[in-house]
Amino acid sequence: MKVFRDDYPNNNSAEGIFTVSLDCELYWGVRDNRTIPQYDRNLLGVRRAVKEILTAFHDYDIHATWAIVGFLFFTDAQSLRTSLPDRLPQYIDPSLSPYTYIREADKLESVYHFAPDIVDLIREYEDQEIATHTFSHYYCLEEGQDAESFCADISSAIKKAESGGLKLKSLVFPRNQVNDEYLSLMTESGIKCYRGNESGWLHRAVCRKDESRLRRVLRILDAYINITGYNTHSLKRASSERPFNIPSSRFLRPYSRRLRWFENLRLRRIKEAMSDAARHNRIFHLWWHPHNFGINTTQNIVFMKMILEHYRLLKMKYGMVSLNMGEISELVERNSTWSREQ
Repeated sequence: MKVFRDDYPNNNSAEGIFTVSLDCELYWGVRDNRTIPQYDRNLLGVRRAVKEILTAFHDYDIHATWAIVGFLFFTDAQSLRTSLPDRLPQYIDPSLSPYTYIREADKLESVYHFAPDIVDLIREYEDQEIATHTFSHYYCLEEGQDAESFCADISSAIKKAESGGLKLKSLVFPRNQVNDEYLSLMTESGIKCYRGNESGWLHRAVCRKDESRLRRVLRILDAYINITGYNTHSLKRASSERPFNIPSSRFLRPYSRRLRWFENLRLRRIKEAMSDAARHNRIFHLWWHPHNFGINTTQNIVFMKMILEHYRLLKMKYGMVSLNMGEISELVERNSTWSREQ
């Protein structure tokens, strides 16, 4: 079945696009903020959450991108230690470096640090893209890192994926620290697209020391009340330059017992933005971490399915389609080729 028409005017999609990306990182993504005992339940629940998410994606025909930290491809600490990049980031704040943690740890428990089983499970499902969340959960805006160590990190991620028969097309920056100076380096490495941030001050990429409590509070409010708009995006914006920017529209904030009385507001906020994308042939990009669903898994899966049910309605009413980030980049490339040939 042909999903898109051939007459794309001005590089715009002929239908709205619903895309989903998930940042898979296990303990590497929270290591500098929490101890394992503090986050144990979330991490232990990841595998159940991934399985239930994949089952729902299959049932609703959702094409998703799974951005995976390269460390997770390994089976144990020994195999990881023999595959570290030649050049490591020299963060001014040593707590940010996973390499110090790897060197000093007596043991790296597989359940918290490694997940080749999750990678294999994702590969069993059609239309699921495996992308990179960098090799080491690399922070692109923190003091002490540089272009050389970034290139070494991405090269290691690509090499490890290729050893398993995977070709990486898409990248998600850890902590959404999009560094514009590194975009051309990504293209040279074969990365075709990345997840950019929503527009405006509230979502601007910053390093950790520049992140304020006010911004965090306003982002929480924005999950329930429309402060920043729908944050849907045209395909033309994504295709303006390489690598293609497929910006985020909404972080799927996990279930909170304290805020459970406002769940209808949270759902309405997402559904209204999805509807805007469907009506105006734009992209709605939803993202979260599997470990967000590691606790309160049932509540989170039920909420997610209500979103997917809304997508199904928009698909029937407006022809909205589900594409992962790699598929969107392929669409943009085909569209650009078609435009040049006219």
